[in-house]
Amino acid sequence: MSTQTQISEKTLYDYQLQDLEKIFECLKEAPEDFNLLYQLPTGGGKTVVFSEIARRYIEQTGKKVVVLTHRIELSTQTSRMLKGFGVKNKIINSEVKALEDPDAYQCYVAMVETLNNRLQDKAIELKGVGLVIIDEAHYNSFRKLFKYFEKSVILGVTATPLSSNIKLPMKDHYQKLIVGESIASLIEKKFLARANLYNYDVSLKSLKLGINGDYTVRSSDALYGNYQMLSKLLGAYEELAKGTKTLIFNNGICTSKYVYETFRKAGLPVRHLDNKNSASERREILDWFAKTPDAILSSVSILTTGFDEPSVETIILNRATRSLTLYFQMIGRGSRITGSKDEFTVVDMGNNIARFGPWDSPVDWQEIFHFPDYFLENIRNDEEIEREFVYEMPDALKEKFSKSKDISFDVKEEYKKVFAEGLKSKIVLERSIEQHAKMCVENSEDVFDARILARELRDEIEFRIKQYSHCIMNNTKNYRDWLQEDYERRLRLRISQRFASRM
Repeated sequence: MSTQTQISEKTLYDYQLQDLEKIFECLKEAPEDFNLLYQLPTGGGKTVVFSEIARRYIEQTGKKVVVLTHRIELSTQTSRMLKGFGVKNKIINSEVKALEDPDAYQCYVAMVETLNNRLQDKAIELKGVGLVIIDEAHYNSFRKLFKYFEKSVILGVTATPLSSNIKLPMKDHYQKLIVGESIASLIEKKFLARANLYNYDVSLKSLKLGINGDYTVRSSDALYGNYQMLSKLLGAYEELAKGTKTLIFNNGICTSKYVYETFRKAGLPVRHLDNKNSASERREILDWFAKTPDAILSSVSILTTGFDEPSVETIILNRATRSLTLYFQMIGRGSRITGSKDEFTVVDMGNNIARFGPWDSPVDWQEIFHFPDYFLENIRNDEEIEREFVYEMPDALKEKFSKSKDISFDVKEEYKKVFAEGLKSKIVLERSIEQHAKMCVENSEDVFDARILARELRDEIEFRIKQYSHCIMNNTKNYRDWLQEDYERRLRLRISQRFASRM
């Protein structure tokens, strides 16, 4: 593990000290109205770093520091951390209507909306502010305050230097980005837990994109709230996460409530949390979650920031997102290392790993910062991801076809053969139907049993149809639906013919 340096009551690690030096070196040469952005992964200790920056800046310049946050929980945590570094500070929240003695504090921690309202109403005047630190700087709510601090240095801090609004890129407001330690390096140095990643292929064709560039809550609720997806989620939990402290992220409140009911009926210790819960309900639920070893908490995106529960062992992404920031934030909730935990499990139910790559893979943050449009335009689309899906028959279903020697069929390879032989492409489906009919007949006593078995092949048939439609470049939903219906009808007929020939 890296060497540590004791500062005030808190500890800084060598990689944090290196970043501090880079930041102060940059600020030393920069004009007084310079805007600098600093990136460090979730769990890397951003609050620790900027608390020491605040302490050192006040000591060196005698000027005041303002720290801006967008959530009340973050304000409280930040104030506590600053105190740990010996920085006397005051929180400007909704209860603070005016500053009675402006010179009593050298540091203020403020909620964006509250501070904006007080400055607009001229109820508060902040003089002598040399440095403004913005936590979670990728959110755009902070920009409205920039005009009040035109003569101050602004330091934005974020795990993902990619704006939450594609129309307001961060490069337009920050002149330089300093990139901190990578996730892989923090894992290697034992500062972050290692993630064991598992993904379940999910067809996302029914999802719709909203004006913010991410999937809509309504279309997500329709997909993830249906019986099939809820069963898939429960099965994934029982296979990979049973008995572990689990956090489930959903895109909609309705889905989260369905998840809660599904897990509760299965006799599992589960609670639901969303932004409609009162502060006391939220505290009670999070206390229960912290104290219960195998607790399952189903939530919407409310716990992506300002929530720290190191004992989380499993993260389930029960949603799809096209937000790189959200992807890192959700997984980051499980990455805290403890004395008894140096790895955690991530179960992806939204093709997110295929879209963005593994959580600990290298990311060129400089390129994303300077060319965000290029990055956003090149996020892998769902059709491309789904084209690479490989269907794997569940073990329980394989058992039902145990009398068949071969149950595999590669549509793409078969299509190449048929094409090379100069035959019509529909021969591929005829050969596939023939194989499925043979499997059903071999493992059944009569035609009725065989037809019941054929119904259990629906997922595999859907996969084969998708592969075939990609091969012939006709991938419309209506055409695939018609093909599947026709395939299942012809399969039933072929099963009947095979039994008739036996007679």
